[in-house]
Amino acid sequence: MDYSSPPAGGKLGVGERDQLIDQVKSQLAIANAQELLQKMSDKCYKKCIPRPGSTLDNSEQKCLAMCMDRYMDAWNTVSRTYNTRLQRERGFAS
Repeated sequence: MDYSSPPAGGKLGVGERDQLIDQVKSQLAIANAQELLQKMSDKCYKKCIPRPGSTLDNSEQKCLAMCMDRYMDAWNTVSRTYNTRLQRERGFAS
């Protein structure tokens, strides 16, 4: 389906609108995942790799694994808290 131009009359049907919303949600999820990976890579690399080389030693590997785990845990906690807050606020707005 081509979303670059609206259908005649400028209105989307219910199915088209739902499909467009799903497409936007999917694109946002991909963008969020890419941002997470980029930030996590940048921060953990800076923290764990003081002298870049052709291989990682054991301490660098362990540091990266722990850093990435902590970063993911923090990201998930913030996401859950944010979603809970949004749902609560939507409940008050109804």
